[in-house]
Amino acid sequence: MNPTAVLLATFILSIAGLFAFIWSLRKGLFETESSGARTIFSSGEIGRPEDPSAGPTQHRSLAAISGAHLVPGHDTRTSPKEMAAREAADRSSALPAFVLIGCAVAWLIAASFAGLMSSLKLHWPDLLTDTAWLSFGRLRTLHLNGVAYGWAPMGLLGLAIWLLPRLLQTPLLGGRLVIFGAMLWNAALIAGLGGLAVGLNAGLEWLEIPWQIGVLFAIGGMLIGLPMALMLTRRTVKHLYVSVWYMGAALFWFPALYIVAKAPGVHFGVEQATMNWWFGHNVLGLFYTPLSLAAIYYFLPKVIGRPVQSYNLSLLGFWTLAFFYGQVGAHHLIGGPIPEWLITLSIVQSVMMVIPVLAFSVNQHLTLRGHFSALRHSPVLRFIVFGAMMYTLASIQGSFEALRSLNAITHFTHFTVAHAHLGMYGFVSMVIFGGLYFVLPRILNTAWPRPGLIACHFWLVVAGYGVYMTTLSIGGVLQGLTLLDPTRTFMDSVAVTMPWLQGRSVGGALMTLGHLVFALHVVLITLRSGIFSTADRQDITPLPPSPSFTG
Repeated sequence: MNPTAVLLATFILSIAGLFAFIWSLRKGLFETESSGARTIFSSGEIGRPEDPSAGPTQHRSLAAISGAHLVPGHDTRTSPKEMAAREAADRSSALPAFVLIGCAVAWLIAASFAGLMSSLKLHWPDLLTDTAWLSFGRLRTLHLNGVAYGWAPMGLLGLAIWLLPRLLQTPLLGGRLVIFGAMLWNAALIAGLGGLAVGLNAGLEWLEIPWQIGVLFAIGGMLIGLPMALMLTRRTVKHLYVSVWYMGAALFWFPALYIVAKAPGVHFGVEQATMNWWFGHNVLGLFYTPLSLAAIYYFLPKVIGRPVQSYNLSLLGFWTLAFFYGQVGAHHLIGGPIPEWLITLSIVQSVMMVIPVLAFSVNQHLTLRGHFSALRHSPVLRFIVFGAMMYTLASIQGSFEALRSLNAITHFTHFTVAHAHLGMYGFVSMVIFGGLYFVLPRILNTAWPRPGLIACHFWLVVAGYGVYMTTLSIGGVLQGLTLLDPTRTFMDSVAVTMPWLQGRSVGGALMTLGHLVFALHVVLITLRSGIFSTADRQDITPLPPSPSFTG
C-alpha cells in the first residue's frame, strides 16, 4: 500500500470533517454579519477607528475613511458604563503587561547586537577572536535564544495579558502570578544565556539551554497563562472571540511542548533529532503564531473600526492550524536516517498548511477592503498589515520549501536562515511592534511623545528587512546550487556567499538601528508618563480617547 496515498486520503477526510464542524457552528461561510465578530466592539464603536499612536491629523483622516462605511442609522454613542468597564479592565492589566513589555524591549536590544555581531563574523572572521563568548558559535546561539525566549514571548505575552481583560470583559485576575512568572522566566533566560556564553550547551537548536534551567520556562509560562483560566469562569462576555481561542491554545501548548522536549533521559539518537525539529517548528506554529494571529484579529478590526469580514474563516483558520501543524518539523530531516513515512507525513502537513493561511489571508483582505487607504494614516495598521502579509508569504514559502525537489537546493544553506526571519521577524516581530504602539499609550495613559520616531522605526526596519531577506535568499540559493554541483569544491560554496553575507550585515545594521529608535521611544513615553514616581498604579487610567474616538 502506498503510504503517501493513505496520508493524503486521511488529510482530505480531515478537511471534510473540519468544514462540516465549522458549518455546524454557523451557516454561510462568507456571511457579512456575525455577532461573534462584533464582540470586541462596545456599542457605538463600529465605524469609529482607534489608533492611540496616531496624531490629530491622522485621526481625522482615519475617521473620514471609516465614517464612509458606517451603517445608516447606526448608533455611534458608547455608554459611560461600558467605558468605565473598559477602563477598569485596562487598569487591572497595566502593571503586569508593562513588566512583560519592558523585558521584551530589553531583550530585543541585547539580541539585536548579538545577531549583528554574529552576522559580521561570517564575512569578517577575525573580528573579536580573543574572547571565547564572542565567537560566532556562542553569539549566534545567544541571538537565537534572546529572540526566541526573550523578545518574542515577552512581547506576545505582554499583549495577551493586556488583551484578555478586554476580550473577556472582566478585570485581570492573578496579576501577581503574571509578574512572578515573568521574573522566573527572565531569571531562567539570564542564567541560560550566561551558561551558553561560557559554553554550557545542550547541543540542540532552539533547546540549547540545559533542562535544569529551562524547566523554569515551563513553570513561568504556566503562571503567566493561569490568569486566563481564572478569568474564564468570571467573564461577562457571552461569546469567546477568536483571539481568545488562539491565546488559550498557545498558553496551553507551550508548557506541553517544552516539557516534552526537555524531559531528561528520554530522547536519544534519531528520536532526539526528530523531537528537536518537532519542537523547533511547533514552538513557532503553536506558540508564536497563535499569539500573533490573536493580536492581528483584535488590532486590525479595532484600528479601522470594522469587524472581521468572515468570522467563520477565522474559526476555520484556527482549527486547521491546530490539525495540520503538529508534524511539519520533520521536513528539516529530509535525507536523514528517519522513517520515510514520517518525512512524507511532514511534507503533506506542510502543504496542507496552505488552508489555514489562505483562510486568514482572504479574511484579512476582505476586512481591509475599502480601508486600504488607512495604511497611510495609521502607524499601528502599517506594522500589523505588514506582519500579516509576511505570515502569508512565510507560510506559503515554507510549504513549497518542504517539497523534496526544492528542499534539495535550500537545505543547509543561508536560504533557511532567511526563511526563519521571514516568520520570526517579518511576521511575529512586526505584529509585536504594531501591538505595542497601540497598547503602551493605554497602559501609561500617555500619548507617544515623538510620533515621527514611529515612522522612522517602521521604514528603518522595513528597509533593513528587505535588504536582509533579498541578499540572504539569493546567497542561499547560489550556495545550494554550488553544493549540488559535483565539479565544484565546498570552498566555492562559501566564496559565492560572501557579497550576499555583507549585504545581510547592512540589512541587520538598519534593523538594529530601527530597534534602537523604538527602544528610545519606549523610554521617552515611560518617562513622560511618570510611572516611576507614581506610588499606586491603580490611580492611573488609560489615555483618554480623542473626542472623535472611543477607547
